[in-house]
Amino acid sequence: MKFQRICVLGGSGFVGSAIIQMLAAQGREVRVLTRNRDRAKALTVLPTVEVFDANIHDQVELNRHFEGMDAVINLVGVLHEGHASRVDKPSARRGDFHENHVELPRKMLHAAAANGVQRVLHMSALGADPTSRSAYQRSKGVGEALVRESSMPSSDNERWYLDGPKFVHGYGMNTTIFRPSVIFGRGDSFLSMFAGLVKMLPVIPLANAGAKFQPVWVEDVAQAFVDALDNTATFGETYDLCGPQVYTLQELVELTAQAINKHPRIIPLCKNLSYAQAWAMELMPGKKLMTRDNFYAMLVDNVCSGEHPAPHNWKPSALAAIAPDYLSGENPRGRYDAFRHSAGR
Repeated sequence: MKFQRICVLGGSGFVGSAIIQMLAAQGREVRVLTRNRDRAKALTVLPTVEVFDANIHDQVELNRHFEGMDAVINLVGVLHEGHASRVDKPSARRGDFHENHVELPRKMLHAAAANGVQRVLHMSALGADPTSRSAYQRSKGVGEALVRESSMPSSDNERWYLDGPKFVHGYGMNTTIFRPSVIFGRGDSFLSMFAGLVKMLPVIPLANAGAKFQPVWVEDVAQAFVDALDNTATFGETYDLCGPQVYTLQELVELTAQAINKHPRIIPLCKNLSYAQAWAMELMPGKKLMTRDNFYAMLVDNVCSGEHPAPHNWKPSALAAIAPDYLSGENPRGRYDAFRHSAGR
């Protein structure tokens, strides 16, 4: 069984670009839906890739773009809310997490069913839990449950994560869910953010310094998606994706600083001060570096527990073997060395 025509939601992002390049290399026909086609210019040069401006939150548009597709890959996710979640509001007004992580998967499944698309790959997140204190993890957990339930008959469960009638259940979808820890790689928003901080600050007061992560390389995540696409053994499965080593947040900042030849003083903050810092940074204008929701999420270690094993033959790459190579471009000497390397000198 080969799924040749694939529609990707969130394909212009960090992980999506890696997945689409792999799919295109296999000669698959890929349709990318994005809010801003200019952000996906690099993908338009791939011969089997089409990029469309689309409002992916519009059910009618999804229905139209899913026509003729064999599979759908959903990679949409937001780390911070511009409009905060309010569970006392109607679904359409519950915030960015709810819109992107709950309502969008629901609409995606409806559109897939309406067009006879039976293969769905969905990006969730390690730590996703409908009962989490973190709104991000809670919304990811509900969205994950929706995707999982789309392959179940309605009689299997009396409680569904669905507003109103059981529209989604009983579709018989062949779903696969991936739950990665934090993803690193060239152009990431994780280690690269730390690189920006250590360049500017000689002293870094670090909230949740002892929080644990098991970072996974973007290319490994992309390969897991591509390998699973046609593999019937992955139908109905949920996989946790982690790298080979666990790091504390402080260790990750230290590794980043070493890679760019900086030596800031890192001051771990206690729980109360960590919360205060998160709240203060949440109130600052501009791009959010941390919020109280991030604080709540980091209270639970972001590491693989074995509840959802990794895919068969999963052999992740080590962060220490990869990250220094691209982080070194964050300092002038590193950029010069990277330029010389690309020029073959």
